[in-house]
Amino acid sequence: MLFLDTNSFLIHHELNNEIEQLNDNKKYYQKEIQVDQKQIKSLKNDASLEKFAREEYFMKKENEEIYIIEYEDSLNKRYRDE
Repeated sequence: MLFLDTNSFLIHHELNNEIEQLNDNKKYYQKEIQVDQKQIKSLKNDASLEKFAREEYFMKKENEEIYIIEYEDSLNKRYRDE
């Protein structure tokens, strides 16, 4: 004899799958938090903060020019064909 109600096997199976997905997400975000904390710790140094700002946001000092060099393999295919 089989009874199907709100506590059925299918619902338990779906909930267990959801719990596994949430646990995987939790592990992923914990790793990301560790990476971000390391980066924050390294950015407390003025030299590394300046390097980060220059590389990521192309910031510069006054009376300074920046040239961005892009290699052909780093460009989108659309721009190479033109």
